[in-house]
Amino acid sequence: MTVAVIIVAAGRGTRAGGGEPKQWRPLAGRPVLAHTVDAFRGTGRIVLVLHPEDMARGQALFGGTVTLVAGGATRDASVRAALDCLEGSDVTRVLIHDGARPLVPAQVIRDVLAALDSTPAAAPALAVTDALWRGTETVTGTQDRTGLWRAQTPQGFRLPDILAAHRAHPGGAADDVEVARAADMAVRIVPGHEDNLKITFAADFARAEAILRERTKMDIRTGNGYDVHAFTEGDHVMLCGVKVPHTKGLLGHSDADVGMHALTDAIYGALAEGDIGRHFPPSDPQWKGAASWIFLDHAVKLAGMKGYRLSNCDVTLICERPKIGPHALSMGETLARIMGLDPGRVSVKATTSERLGFTGREEGIAAIATVTLISD
Repeated sequence: MTVAVIIVAAGRGTRAGGGEPKQWRPLAGRPVLAHTVDAFRGTGRIVLVLHPEDMARGQALFGGTVTLVAGGATRDASVRAALDCLEGSDVTRVLIHDGARPLVPAQVIRDVLAALDSTPAAAPALAVTDALWRGTETVTGTQDRTGLWRAQTPQGFRLPDILAAHRAHPGGAADDVEVARAADMAVRIVPGHEDNLKITFAADFARAEAILRERTKMDIRTGNGYDVHAFTEGDHVMLCGVKVPHTKGLLGHSDADVGMHALTDAIYGALAEGDIGRHFPPSDPQWKGAASWIFLDHAVKLAGMKGYRLSNCDVTLICERPKIGPHALSMGETLARIMGLDPGRVSVKATTSERLGFTGREEGIAAIATVTLISD
């Protein structure tokens, strides 16, 4: 399946105070929305719905790592705009999430996606446990809490179904489950999480800060990768996803992208999952000439499945020629796009071996990569 995540953040809500919409207010030194987007890195394509006045701000914060869509006057209109932009793509399943829920645990995301294997729609929720009263200034009655749930997001759907449901809905829905139910779609409830709060009032920021402080006790893993490929006949080399003109090519079973291979192995290493050869054996003919982004994408998704997200990575290419400097920025942006990271978290640089060894004799290129993974 191909997944897209729609993050709805076009509102102007100011009940949380601070003089600006809550999704742009700082939380632990970064905008709330930055934390929300980070929670879905590696899950799939991210579509961020913003108020038209915030589009430049979103571009500055996220660069080309997400798809920006201008929202409508209501929440359901904003979701509809994002769904429309996905029509005709290879996306088959979509998660729709509130931009003001920055702390959704990875397990909640995984549970919603897993439920979509056997149901057309799924959403997380928490059972109501408090006693419920009716009244204004005094209690006038009680309400049975049996079968009542506190709804959360992300709410997951098969793309064609929810797109058709939104197009048939008259508007004004509180959330996308309401839209789905109006279209007679069965919605499975999966376990939510208390950390998955929706920031609404000023006090919610203090609670979110406390959760983030607790998460600093998280599991942090570091992995290293090293790879070498010899030169052969050719007119270019693939390095970190960029085609670089050269008088030679690189020899390998795949496209011989030495930088991307080292980075992929660094991720596998941090996960204690071996190397590329374990997951994509060179003896298997289907990988002959394969694009190395396939391997990197697999490693990133595997990290997400195991409850980790990439914090940052650093790749060093070791060669005399070709010159890497003119292409380093493009390489970093390419890797960031594949991994779903902010380009500011991806470093690509180069060095020589001062004419020593096989790289100094221009017999090949080596690469070293280091990554940091953080548990969710």
